[in-house]
Parts: sequence; C-alpha cells; structure tokens
Amino acid sequence: MTDRHEAPEDLASEAGPPDDDEIRTLLARLGRPHRSGGTVVERATLLAAGADFTAIVAWIEAHGGVAEELVPPRTSRGLHSRPTSDVETSEATPLRFILPSGALR
Repeated sequence: MTDRHEAPEDLASEAGPPDDDEIRTLLARLGRPHRSGGTVVERATLLAAGADFTAIVAWIEAHGGVAEELVPPRTSRGLHSRPTSDVETSEATPLRFILPSGALR
C-alpha cells in the first residue's frame, strides 16, 4: 500500500540514482518550450519534484544544458540599502535550466 503523499512518478533516491530514461521523462513532464527551441525547466520545480537534484543537474549539463539566470545569494542588508555588485557568480543560484532542442529525444 502506498502513502497518498508519495507520487509513483517521482524519482526518489531509494532505488539509487535515476537512469537516463527516467530523467528524460521527468524533464519532459516538468519542462516547457523555450524561445530558443529547446526546453526550460525551473530549479524550484525540480526541487519540488523530490528528484535527485544533483543527478538531474549533472544530466542537464552533460546534455548541453545551461543555467539561464543567476540570483545572487541574499545578504543581510536592509530593504533601502545600496545594492552591491561585488557578489561572485560562482555563489549565485540558477533560477532555471535550458536544454537544447533534441536533448529530450
């Protein structure tokens, strides 16, 4: 008997890392068309799916995918403080990932 909160299509790490077909299926389900002709997948959507996030990102990068936008880490500055531009992009978090056309075939 399965728990009603557990979705069978989610890629849980219980059975080990997801395989290539599982990742393609997940990305095809969660992604949407991008203006470049590829597919864009939101980082938050991947995290919410309960999948092995690091394995999914590694798969995306291995198949020519790139991070689209970077959000700098939050600082302790207040709402009306001057913005800082000295934040390194290596510390930034990508909002979404873009896969080239044909990567999910």
